[in-house]
Amino acid sequence: MPDAQPVSKGTLDIIVLRALSWSPMHGVEIIAWLEEYTKGRLELDDSGVYQALYRMEGRALVSAAWGVTDNKRRARYYSVTAAGTAYLRAETRKWVRYTDTVTELLTRPLPAGGSR
Repeated sequence: MPDAQPVSKGTLDIIVLRALSWSPMHGVEIIAWLEEYTKGRLELDDSGVYQALYRMEGRALVSAAWGVTDNKRRARYYSVTAAGTAYLRAETRKWVRYTDTVTELLTRPLPAGGSR
């Protein structure tokens, strides 16, 4: 999609965790879920999503188990762990505080006469 924005550095993990907070999914499902819920407004790199999953599995934020997809293929299904839920909550609070601060700064009216 031409209007898609790249995912900001450091946010892919929390975006993937948010998707998994709905239900366990395999990689293709995660990417489809993110594309659907962002209406294609984020540029998602498939390999980046899988790298995030492996990274988070190594940090015990997600767990993985083999399963079978609807079309009868083997796939690793990922679930958020308790540590992953706590991490998602904490990082979401930080992200919202950050974006609120930047939005407030950028939308503050300019002084009369242009710049200071």
